[in-house]
Amino acid sequence: MIRVLLADDQSLVRAGFRALLDAQPDIEVAAEAADGEEAVRAIRELRPDVVLMDIRMPLLDGLAATRRVTGDPALTEVKVVMLTTFELDEYVFEAIRSGASGFLVKDTEPEELLRAVRAVVAGDALLSPGVTRRLIAEFAARSKEPAAAGALTPLTEREREVMALVGMGLSNEEIARRLVVSPLTAKTHVSRTMVKLGARDRAQLVVLAYESGLVRPGWLG
Repeated sequence: MIRVLLADDQSLVRAGFRALLDAQPDIEVAAEAADGEEAVRAIRELRPDVVLMDIRMPLLDGLAATRRVTGDPALTEVKVVMLTTFELDEYVFEAIRSGASGFLVKDTEPEELLRAVRAVVAGDALLSPGVTRRLIAEFAARSKEPAAAGALTPLTEREREVMALVGMGLSNEEIARRLVVSPLTAKTHVSRTMVKLGARDRAQLVVLAYESGLVRPGWLG
């Protein structure tokens, strides 16, 4: 059973998400929070699998709350998905850099929300390639000069290749087709790369791919 915590200051939004999620046989809403402080307390107490975190909340905003969660070694298994009104909300990029596993727009289709919750728990791609490319392009435009490529020293050549494809927004299935390997092999390469680089999830691999200079905006097409 996937346990979800809803953090949003709008009760109607929480009610809508709860009705949708609780109707699924494999998902349950563990708790709700109306502000960031309440969310962090509930997350530490309940250790949900996924947190749907609104960016703008009173007392402590979603970005600051996410930093507290992703910075806590005891909460490494908790996946934070940011909720925003706009796909390119300026705070989303900092949230991804801070450890959020991705983001969803609040008016996303119900099936997409359910798919996203299940995908982030499974460690698969949360964002569609199109959204990922827009995210990457905007992040790259805002980021500083690439960090030294030496950060990728622990990786094999194949792992670097896989990381570049993740950075370009490809799913495990698309990576498998590109490299002519099985989806399971592609997923294994992604997982090993995350472990070697200390990345919480796929979203952080995207950031690291850009910060290291492994992927550049011109490659997005």
